Amino acid sequence: MTSASSSVAAPLCTWLVAAACMSVSGDKDCHRLSLTSSSLRFSKKWRKRDLLRCCSGGNGGGGVGTGGLISSLCGSGIHGLVSSCLTFEPCSEYYKGISSLGFILGGGEGNFGLSSFFGARNGDVNRRRRRTNRACRSAEAMAVAVQPVQEVMKKKKPVTKQRRVVVTGLGVVTPLGHDADIFYNNLLDGVSGISEIETFDCAQFPTRIAGEIKSFSTDGWVSPKFSKRMDKFMLYMLTAGKKALADGGITDEVMEYLDKTRCGVLIGSAMGGMKIFNDAIEALRISYRKMNPFCVPFATTNMGSAMLAMDLGWMGPNYSISTACATSNYCILNAANHIIRGEADVMLCGGSDAAIIPIGLGGFVACRALSQRNDEPTKASRPWDMRRDGFVIGEGAGVLLLEELEHAKRRGAEIYAEFLGGSFTCDAYHVTEPHPEGFGVILCIEKALSQSGVSREDVNYINAHATSTPAGDLKEYQALAHCFSHNKELKVNSTKSMIGHLLGASGGVEAAAVVQAIRTGWVHPNVNLENPDEGVDTGILVGSKKERLDVKVALSNSFGFGGHNSSILFCPYR
Repeated sequence: MTSASSSVAAPLCTWLVAAACMSVSGDKDCHRLSLTSSSLRFSKKWRKRDLLRCCSGGNGGGGVGTGGLISSLCGSGIHGLVSSCLTFEPCSEYYKGISSLGFILGGGEGNFGLSSFFGARNGDVNRRRRRTNRACRSAEAMAVAVQPVQEVMKKKKPVTKQRRVVVTGLGVVTPLGHDADIFYNNLLDGVSGISEIETFDCAQFPTRIAGEIKSFSTDGWVSPKFSKRMDKFMLYMLTAGKKALADGGITDEVMEYLDKTRCGVLIGSAMGGMKIFNDAIEALRISYRKMNPFCVPFATTNMGSAMLAMDLGWMGPNYSISTACATSNYCILNAANHIIRGEADVMLCGGSDAAIIPIGLGGFVACRALSQRNDEPTKASRPWDMRRDGFVIGEGAGVLLLEELEHAKRRGAEIYAEFLGGSFTCDAYHVTEPHPEGFGVILCIEKALSQSGVSREDVNYINAHATSTPAGDLKEYQALAHCFSHNKELKVNSTKSMIGHLLGASGGVEAAAVVQAIRTGWVHPNVNLENPDEGVDTGILVGSKKERLDVKVALSNSFGFGGHNSSILFCPYR
């Protein structure tokens, strides 16, 4: 075949192969092609000379007739059609895209188009288009799939050193204090923040104790206008977030020099604005006119992050994650990943919850999750102890200020610790119960170690999720024993033994405790561990007094209803 015929046929080979692959009705001498009107837009202004000039380099088609080409394409049936098309080389005009296809296949009366190849008049072609069915639509994908792939020279991304993430600030609001140092000193001293609930009358409930925040003020942190309107989970979040900034040395003067498009907020909540939503329901009993106009936005879990970003003017990544009691860890790891990927330089991250209200307490009582040790509040939360009877609900917020290492060094920030990484998994087993074999937890820990490049032997401190529930504590301990059975220096404790379970905020507060352990060289005790559960090795559990420990790598676990597992890793900055 001459070069001219090749150039004419080349752009058509793809579509003809597709046509051959379609099961289209027709006699054995002429294999018809049905095309949807949406796949090709035909122009009626092109003529045969234009086609030939385009595909033969502008010499008018020079010497090629239609008969030979049609014969070579259609004369020997489908198999001949396919084999003929596959021998063609695409011409340069092929790569001009869909517009070229439309011009080649589009023909008016007498044009060198589809009607010329398949022996059909324009009217026939139009009628076939109108009779298009779903089979033809599915064939479009096939037509695209067999198009020649144009080679594209890809530039290799330059090799760059991975951005390191460090912790430069801590902010907490907890039953043991609203300052990171005061909070951790109380933990080291074994002080319990569990007490009788005072914010409402809970005499009718079988559980009347909680890790309740007794005194809290937003003065200097949140404007009075918002303090009156916002749910407590938002007030805790905004206060802890701003305290983390202050602790990290980000003053108003420093704020002026930050690139706010590269600063983000990722602070989540498990329960959201339960109080404000509950109040709205009560108001609705009277009339919708009595409802707080802010009840919907201020009840959603994302609004705390959004309001904090608005207050600071930070325009980087901003959202919240809600994975029950694993919320904070999910937020911390995702915030760190934004920095690692170069999408942000500074991130506030963690969690906040305030569910100590009648509906919150009642809900957890109904699912039989809470301790009923009302006569001894400070002894109610007792992870790994044989006499544990459920967790103690708590409230508060924990926020970390994460920063890209070089960014932190340039502004002269004090670096508390380095964030190494982490992982998530799902048990996919039960709404509230852990997997009996602990597969999800083991997988989560192993993935966290692998993705962070940390060996099992390097981990010598674990802040466990351990909530003081009969099944959960033991399953987590067994998973830890499986992963770290050869670590002779390993020490494990549970912050919840003193503050209770802060739900979505627990991971943020416990991450702050981990960072404080790295900074101070002390790990806090496990209180109320009087009769360890059978099979629990007390040698790896911190005792009733604080212990000195040079932390190499610290692991913090958080697990949530729904089977959400999370593990994150920190180490001293070197």
